Amino acid sequence: MLGLKLFHTTKSGMTEVRPHLAEVEADVQGLVEAHMEALLGVTFLASEYSTGPVHGGRIDSLGLDENGSPVIIEYKRGVDSGVINQGLFYLSWLMDHRAEFERLVRDRLGVTAAAQVLWSGPRLICVAGDFTRYDVHAVREHRRSIDLVRYRLFGSDLFGLETVASVSSRLPVSRCVRRQAAGPGGGGQSMALVELAQAVDESLLGLGDGVNCVQRKMYRAYQRLRNFACVCTPQRTKLLVYLKVDPKQVDLVPGFTRDVTGLGHHGTGDLEVQLRTLRDVERVQELFRMSYAAA
Repeated sequence: MLGLKLFHTTKSGMTEVRPHLAEVEADVQGLVEAHMEALLGVTFLASEYSTGPVHGGRIDSLGLDENGSPVIIEYKRGVDSGVINQGLFYLSWLMDHRAEFERLVRDRLGVTAAAQVLWSGPRLICVAGDFTRYDVHAVREHRRSIDLVRYRLFGSDLFGLETVASVSSRLPVSRCVRRQAAGPGGGGQSMALVELAQAVDESLLGLGDGVNCVQRKMYRAYQRLRNFACVCTPQRTKLLVYLKVDPKQVDLVPGFTRDVTGLGHHGTGDLEVQLRTLRDVERVQELFRMSYAAA
């Protein structure tokens, strides 16, 4: 983003819209909290959440991501090397206060959401004006799920986010694939479906850096900041993949792609893709790229 130049077109020519930082940190926090789901794929739960008199802190924002993972978001107006350590400090507190967090989820989102909180991969998202190379190195040395996100304001009504680094603490993807291919009942699937699942996995991971895998009981999610693909537990003869692609932008092919907007299904995304052979994995590559670009 720092190398990106943005221009406003007018009848008389082009005017550059120069990037700038917020006046104060609270402006960034307020903007993200008001549009957290659209910007980060996270449901907002609480702002300036007190960790109590003993711990003596306030978490900038608490949320729950698309897969049920708890999320802590910390903000800095500019560059601040302390944001990662501060966030990790709060993340440790969160892991020691799971019941308190689940009560918060229950009060805000209901009993079902609270029962499905995924504690295997709580996340820390740091939103700041910039990060140093030491920050990027530091997150890669940790075993926690951490996203470093750079922001910029353009003019009076444009807001940009750029993922600088993303590290996952979750189950290694190769184990994700083997576990999912075995099915929830452990009965196993055909070798052809296992190979198909592995080919899909390689394709999704190969789209770019910072792709993380989250394993839930009925689906495996691939995400950057947000989910861009969800691969469901293999059925008898096919894999169902849900993508964050607008079905109206796709020429739907019966038996291959389907608009599931408003229909209940596991995972996230409005475009369903049915994969039966390795050739189908080749056919779906452009849709994979579209969904990745939108995440």
